[in-house]
Amino acid sequence: MAIIKRRPLTPGQRFLELGRNEVDSKRPERALTESKHRAKGRNCYGRITSRRRGGGHKKLYRIIDFKRDILDVPATVMAIEYDPNRTSFIALVQYEGGEKRYIIAPDGLKKGDTILSTSKKQDEFPVGLCLPLKLIPPAMRIHSVEMLPGKGAQIARGAGAGAQLVSVEGETATIKLPSGEIRMVNSECRAVIGTVGNGEHRNQSLGKAGRVRWMGKRPRVRGVVMNPVDHPMGGGEGRTSGGGHPVSPWGQLSKGFPTRTKSKPSNSMILLRRNGKKVKK
Repeated sequence: MAIIKRRPLTPGQRFLELGRNEVDSKRPERALTESKHRAKGRNCYGRITSRRRGGGHKKLYRIIDFKRDILDVPATVMAIEYDPNRTSFIALVQYEGGEKRYIIAPDGLKKGDTILSTSKKQDEFPVGLCLPLKLIPPAMRIHSVEMLPGKGAQIARGAGAGAQLVSVEGETATIKLPSGEIRMVNSECRAVIGTVGNGEHRNQSLGKAGRVRWMGKRPRVRGVVMNPVDHPMGGGEGRTSGGGHPVSPWGQLSKGFPTRTKSKPSNSMILLRRNGKKVKK
């Protein structure tokens, strides 16, 4: 996908850089969509639990097949579509029995291609092939990786993302995530060959504040410009950086302070953190 820049006929177009629309401009498959409740950062009591969320354009949620559980039945790619709920494109595929599903569109997948999900050993590994990790050769690029067998893809689903299979030893597979973290997962977990498409998404520039509001994101105000009653870093004569370590409105250190729970069960599966530090066993 190419990034295009328009003539600045309006102020909002001066810094606008968006990708060329290379997807099929069709309405989504009605049976594969459902209404999406926009919580706007509120919990069940109506209280704000996640700030700076609200507004945004109305969306229909596309039901994505993250499990790829129709095995050994070829499917044909009917269309590559835009999904407002994620950064990656999605592919509408139709199986030989007539059933249609949406999947995350890998880079290089085109309309008319055939994909397969299987648990049998393969000689070739085309883009879009879904296999257990134990059947994938080491060093191959993968995406849409499961963390637990049968749970559905959770790792490497964003635009341009791709993990790398490092090794497979018995019931354990070692993968390197896009963040640089190296972790172990069950070798029965499934993954899709290739990387996620729409890799140019990171090079886009929204161009104006209004386009961010269309995405449901409200403005963010820095703590140092607030009053002391509103933020620990607020107040002071003139411009000041706060005089202490950056913290949240509730006093939680916001830079460099580890917030991951030390007793989290999945900690034992992480070999190397994304910051390059090895995990102590």
